[in-house]
Amino acid sequence: MIPAARQAAASRLASALSSRRATRGRVLLVALGGVALLSGLNAALVRLEVWAPVASDRLGDVHGQVMVLGFLGTLISLERAQALGRAWAFLAPALFGVGALALISPAPPLLGELLQVEGALVFVATYIALWRRAPRPLVAVQVLSGVLVLGGAVVVTFAGASGALPWLAGFVIVTIAAERAELAALSMGRRADLELLALASALTLSVLSALVFPTVGERLVGVTVVAIAVWLAVHDVARRQLRLTGQHRYLATALLAGYANLLIAGLVLAVAGLRTSTATYDVVVHGVFLGFAVSMVMAHAPVILPAVLGRPLPYRPVLWVPLVLLHVSLGIRFTSALSGQNQLWQAGGVLGVLAMLTFLATAVTLVVRR
Repeated sequence: MIPAARQAAASRLASALSSRRATRGRVLLVALGGVALLSGLNAALVRLEVWAPVASDRLGDVHGQVMVLGFLGTLISLERAQALGRAWAFLAPALFGVGALALISPAPPLLGELLQVEGALVFVATYIALWRRAPRPLVAVQVLSGVLVLGGAVVVTFAGASGALPWLAGFVIVTIAAERAELAALSMGRRADLELLALASALTLSVLSALVFPTVGERLVGVTVVAIAVWLAVHDVARRQLRLTGQHRYLATALLAGYANLLIAGLVLAVAGLRTSTATYDVVVHGVFLGFAVSMVMAHAPVILPAVLGRPLPYRPVLWVPLVLLHVSLGIRFTSALSGQNQLWQAGGVLGVLAMLTFLATAVTLVVRR
């Protein structure tokens, strides 16, 4: 009995040590995403032509890649690697994060771009493995999001960030839509997976058409984005959660505000296209990547971070502060961009950076205090 008890105790100790090492590895990957976020926010200040801690033109040039592939790509692929539970899948967030570091370093930009292409390849392989484990329509939607991010990483390498915008926007939109369908499966009904698969397929085809026929294709992308935004707003349980209090109301507000920004971006893209003016480009880009994507990050952080880090992020009313700041900043930014008020546009951009920094500081404080 004693040897058996010792063996069981040794097994528990080994399991605990392995779990601790895995948690430390995930924390390191989250830290890579955090560095990408801070670098991307610094680059945003450079592009706004205001004071920035690091005044580097190179940072301004790689702003989009660092924020979308470096920050969002790292966090999303980390969550999916955690879901798969295979060690090799964690190469995707590592490559996305290290690629972002290479982009902001003195190394040739091509190095960072190729690292992120490799991260996208591993990301697609992760989704294929998840599909083989559970061949369902919703997982097929996630596979499409992996194809979109891979296409975006490749197009960035050859045509720059502006050419890859429809791909990267599609990646973010499809990923988040699939996440919402997964979390709200009971309220959305049995046909929701197939409907979302059809919408995601239409968005992927319109992104491909934008690569060949930019003028028509970009407007098709806009129409499809509008359809997805309306579908999410109609089918999501968020509308009913607005009547509740606490975390439920916070989640619902963040979700619905995100859907509204996605709808605005889609309408502008469908009507005016992407390259009609600097103002419409600004509304489309930041409507998708800030108004929609970052709002979704704020909404889901209390759910996703505990799953990734193994540490709770408790809801507190202070989380409303960065959420409100974010959407006020976007309102200022969009109206001033379309009306040509440059100083007010800069102020809206700076307020958006402060909103994200406030959210980051708040989340870290809540996790540590917990």
